[in-house]
Amino acid sequence: MSLALPSRLYAIADPGEGPRGATEIVRRLLDGGARLVQLRWKSAPSRALLAAALECRRLTREQGALLVVNDRVDVSLACDADGVHLGQEDLPIAAARRLVGDRRTIGISTHDLGQARRAAEGGADYVGFGPMFATSTKATGYAPRGLDALRALRREVSLPIVAIGGVRADNAAEVIAAGADAVAMISELTSAPDIAAATRSLLDRLDSTRRR
Repeated sequence: MSLALPSRLYAIADPGEGPRGATEIVRRLLDGGARLVQLRWKSAPSRALLAAALECRRLTREQGALLVVNDRVDVSLACDADGVHLGQEDLPIAAARRLVGDRRTIGISTHDLGQARRAAEGGADYVGFGPMFATSTKATGYAPRGLDALRALRREVSLPIVAIGGVRADNAAEVIAAGADAVAMISELTSAPDIAAATRSLLDRLDSTRRR
């Protein structure tokens, strides 16, 4: 199976240690037109994460947008999210699928062709791939993959690919052109003075981009 991405933008709401809360970030991303949002809040206690996820679920439903929860299958189920995104060290995809069933999406972070193939064979709905470029937002322990690696992955994997890591407004078009179905962004949006305006501007750029 695969995920029909509603947009070329995969917006990630990660409050980190910043002044904006998770629900505020999600609200502003949605105001800017985001239609697929991942809630990523690694430092949050389970109770706080669930409270945020429930509110984010309400907000995304109001806007007809999809919500994916990072890492936490339990929280994804508890808030009735549309899916969960798992890293290489998280719950194995087979176990996650038994829990979430076929109705919910499972995305897998991958960093090379072998990982992406295993994700596809295991039943992932889409793969994240990166880091595309150098980034300080999402530490993976991997060197930047670059556009050539993305092109090679595109030739071998039929699942939707979400490129992540160092993707910005000024390089997103070339990432799409190299084979990504969508680009994931964190700080490019969440650190903007006006998150909604930054999201709208980025969506306008991506909507005019065509994949080669």
